[in-house]
Order: sequence, then structure tokens, then C-alpha cells
Amino acid sequence: MTEVSRSVSEVAQPGSAVVELLGMVAYAELLAFDRMAADARLAPDLRRRAVLSEMAAVEIVNYRRIAGRLTELGADPDAAMGPYVVALQEYHQLTEPKDWLEALTKAYVWDGIADDFFREVAAFLAPEDRDLVLDVLHDSQYTDFAAGEIRAAIAVDPKVSNRLSMWARRLVGEGLSQAQRMAGERVALTILIVEGSGDQAGVQALLKRLTAAHTARMAAAGLNN
Repeated sequence: MTEVSRSVSEVAQPGSAVVELLGMVAYAELLAFDRMAADARLAPDLRRRAVLSEMAAVEIVNYRRIAGRLTELGADPDAAMGPYVVALQEYHQLTEPKDWLEALTKAYVWDGIADDFFREVAAFLAPEDRDLVLDVLHDSQYTDFAAGEIRAAIAVDPKVSNRLSMWARRLVGEGLSQAQRMAGERVALTILIVEGSGDQAGVQALLKRLTAAHTARMAAAGLNN
């Protein structure tokens, strides 16, 4: 086993770290529901509106599952989510989409990065919590839908690629700013990530994997990183 992917038996898992991670996932799911339900109104037709509405419905189901697990752990879901409210709300306020394609790109980019991050950190959890986090990650059919819509729009008007690529870079920039803010405040979760990665070199390797996955995702949708 490498230093980069240490098993749960090798990583100290203070309950507060698990609660911090699940609190982040829970609030991300709840906010995603709000966002997708609102963005569905930007859809150009009922079929597309229905797809995004279905995605929103999945998010609220996932939120309930995570909130239920927090309760099982003896944590109050509201209190566990509380520390992430300001940062994540600020991110979404600063990245309000103006049209359907911006809404799709935001879901595609933001949810993709978040899923990659949660997938990496889930490897450091006990099996029950790890499996739950992995199970609530976004279904590939929705990623494929968003990428297909973006590619189709670019095929009709190639200039769309530059506009959405710039939008995606803004999304990533704002997201990194808020992530750094949350990392500085959530000490137990940060320690879990560092210890789970093995050392600072392991953390850097994790970040490189996240960057590589994002680059590949952008290319798959016809966007420039």
C-alpha cells in the first residue's frame, strides 16, 4: 500500500473529522438541490427542464441519507452543516449563471470537482461512511447529459467554447478561494486529509489527481482548461 492511499486502519479518524466531512457533503447536497431546482427554469424546453429537475430530486434524497448518518453518529445535522453555509453560499452567489449553458457548465464543473474530492477523502473513512459517501456521488448519466449539451452548443456556435471556458475558469477560481477558507477553519478534516495522504507530498499528489481529472473533464465537454 502506498503512502498516497492509506487504509482506514492506518489513519486516525477522530469523530469530529468524519462529522466535518459528512457535514460538508450534506450541505453540498442540500445547496445543489436548491441550485438545480432554480436552474431548471433556465432550460430551453420541458425535456431539459425535467432532466435538471430529476437531478435536483436525487440531491435531496442524498441529503437525507447523509443527514440520517450524522444523526446516527450522535451529531446534529444542522450544526454539522453550519460551518460551510457562509462559504458555499458566497460561492454560489458569486457564480450565479445567466443562462442555461452557464448553469449546465457550473453543475458539470463544480459537481465534478466536488465528487472527485469526496471520492479521494472517502478512502480515508471507515467502510460504512466511505460507502455512503461514494454512493451519493453524482450519477454519470447527468455528467454525460451536461457534457453532451455543452458539446452540442459548441457545434452550433464554436465561440461558445471560449465563453464557457472562461466561465469554468472563474468557477474554479472562486471555488478554490472558498475551499482554502474552509480548510483553514476545519482543522480535524484537514488533519484527516494530511494523515490519510501520508504526508505533504501525498497531499500534493492528491491535488494533482484532482487537477488532472478536471482537465480531462473540460476536454470531454469541448472546453479549454
